[in-house]
Amino acid sequence: MSEVDVIDYGGGNISSLLRCLSRLDIPYRLKTGEDHPDGSRPLMLPGVGAFGAVMEALQTRGLAQAVLDLTAQDVPLLGVCVGLQILFEESEESPGARGLSLLPGKVKKLPAKKVPQIGWNRVVCCETGPLQEGYVYFVNSYVAKPERTDDVWYTGDYEGEFCAAVRHKNIAAFQFHPEKSGRFGHDLIADWCKNAV
Repeated sequence: MSEVDVIDYGGGNISSLLRCLSRLDIPYRLKTGEDHPDGSRPLMLPGVGAFGAVMEALQTRGLAQAVLDLTAQDVPLLGVCVGLQILFEESEESPGARGLSLLPGKVKKLPAKKVPQIGWNRVVCCETGPLQEGYVYFVNSYVAKPERTDDVWYTGDYEGEFCAAVRHKNIAAFQFHPEKSGRFGHDLIADWCKNAV
């Protein structure tokens, strides 16, 4: 199993993700603004909070540029929650704030009567493979709208279909919390780490 670098920008609660990695026997290193990732290991980018605040924290610590540089060198990247949203260009949550723009598209508010979406929901994979569908745990008010439909990896339904995960080349991300999603979520993390070489 690949050792991974977990990006810690100081603004999110990443303890549940770290506990999950430990349970799966996946070694990790925390990377902060004082200790940037060097590209020798796959990257995990968890995110909790507002789109603009997360981007500001990453930029202040020089981590945004590090992510851009390393993904351009084909280093595998896995985003989680807001870590998915900031891969896109902008979000309705934070007008004027620019995302990493690694994937074309924007982040929109969930068009549902009850927002945020909190709890378990079923997701279905858009590709053939071993992890076709399962139930995962969401806490979100916003969802990505990728310009390229081929970038959509998993979909969910919350008063309408939405993008639950994305994948394009060396970049993948989950809108849900796989680390809080039981066996199915843990299998998703383990499978990504196994293939992130």
